[in-house]
Amino acid sequence: MSPRTFDIPCRIAVEQSEEHFHAHVELAGEVAIAPGDRVRVHGAPIQIAFGETAVFERMATVTRAGTLGRAWTRLAAYFDLKELYEVSFNPGRVR
Repeated sequence: MSPRTFDIPCRIAVEQSEEHFHAHVELAGEVAIAPGDRVRVHGAPIQIAFGETAVFERMATVTRAGTLGRAWTRLAAYFDLKELYEVSFNPGRVR
């Protein structure tokens, strides 16, 4: 059984341009993140200018969720997803 909290290297790819606006974190190795798990990336806040792309190497702390936390996250996600079902893009009322 793996420890509840552990540190791992990570790579952060950041882009801010007309085409893309994102920040992706990739953990080293084959670490699977499950519902309820938390990942905290260490270091100073990242800021890049418009039109730039940058890659940073940092350390991250992964905290595994317990059984109850994992179940709660799945249940909460289910009800959050149901809110999308009530959205209608029709110009009129649904009959």
